[in-house]
Amino acid sequence: MEKASILHLFTAAKNASPFDVNMAFDAGFDKIMPYTNVALAEVTGLTQDAIFSRGLSGVKREAIFIGGRDIDLAIDMLESAQKAMFAPFACSAFADPSGAFTTAAAMIAKVEAHLKDKFNEELSGKTLSIFGATGPVGSCASIIAAQQGANVQMVAHSSVEAVVPKVTAWNEKYQVNLQVVDGTTEAKKAEILAQTEIVISAAAAGVQVICKEQLAIANQLKIVADVNAVAPLGVQGVGVNDDGVLIADTQIYGIGAIAVGQLKYTTQHQLLKLMLPSDQPFEKPKYLEFLAAFKLAREILKNQS
Repeated sequence: MEKASILHLFTAAKNASPFDVNMAFDAGFDKIMPYTNVALAEVTGLTQDAIFSRGLSGVKREAIFIGGRDIDLAIDMLESAQKAMFAPFACSAFADPSGAFTTAAAMIAKVEAHLKDKFNEELSGKTLSIFGATGPVGSCASIIAAQQGANVQMVAHSSVEAVVPKVTAWNEKYQVNLQVVDGTTEAKKAEILAQTEIVISAAAAGVQVICKEQLAIANQLKIVADVNAVAPLGVQGVGVNDDGVLIADTQIYGIGAIAVGQLKYTTQHQLLKLMLPSDQPFEKPKYLEFLAAFKLAREILKNQS
């Protein structure tokens, strides 16, 4: 009898995300086992308990999913899990804390696709400003965009001093060159928008960060993507279903939360399916994070066009 496929879900949070559990079942895993309040130091032991307990036939039918909210901790946990394994006792692992990796990947893939479609331009070299920069989605989107060659500005909405240490750490960890800009007043925010070509709004749900009047004077702005689906939306004039739609009375194209969310859902679903057992006897385990999510989201869009 074939052994059940099991997804071991590690999270540093108090609770496992029902979203992630549902996604794993829908992807085809037979069993999902959550482990909550997991510390980084515990990942090695949990991983080895999983891979050594079912034999070689069983380990091929296991995978690890890493949740939580902290993107850096999730990456560290993924690396710890990977280091704890060795052939043939190894299984695939996928980190997506709060869905931030797949959401950010979908957002940047959408921006890249519309930039090419509407302007025949590449993301590399563009000035991209991120509002809600230190949250899970904003920080991950900034790293992905910077890795693609964009000049990324992390907008500090309350304190520049609070953002600088985080950005310094990300620059060192991910070998990028993120910049911090002062957006603590409406006047300073207007200055940022005046020289920005792409805006990412990843602020907290129900918080409007940019109004129509500010968009009207943003003469270089080409694309705005907003992941907020709770009124008021993050960017006034961008609808949740907009997918490269001109914002009224501007020449700016908007991308809304549902358009991003649909690609995010497809990307996470397919990444989870990649970890399921296949008929290929010598297939290597996969270790998936935000760059893998971005590459897949980009490929999904290309196949849809």
